[in-house]
Amino acid sequence: MAVQYLHTKDAPEAIGPYSQATSAGGFLFTAGQIALDPATMQVVDGDVAAQADMAMRNLTAVLANAGCAWKDVVKTTIFLADMGDFAKVNEVYARYLGDTKPARSTVAAAGLPKGVRVEVECIAKLP
Repeated sequence: MAVQYLHTKDAPEAIGPYSQATSAGGFLFTAGQIALDPATMQVVDGDVAAQADMAMRNLTAVLANAGCAWKDVVKTTIFLADMGDFAKVNEVYARYLGDTKPARSTVAAAGLPKGVRVEVECIAKLP
């Protein structure tokens, strides 16, 4: 089974030795996306909802680069710096996914890259 490493300029560059996404076995596995503006590589201003929106936009770009959309997503994981942000992040998440209901885990993390409040990753079935 071949593994492909994927990259798009529409999402932030990886900030470490990893890929934005890999594909293997008919699935796309994304790296966690945070609230980095791909043009500036800076964390966006605003509250957790603004950060969640940027993370979801970045993840949408990674999915699109592989020919996928949210309807192809089978599993997501959301990492929160504070579980008290769950409701606000869930509102943003729901706007992006619409009627799509993949399996999901949401976990509190002791720390996230660049001090952000939310990170999102997913697994999608390739078209």
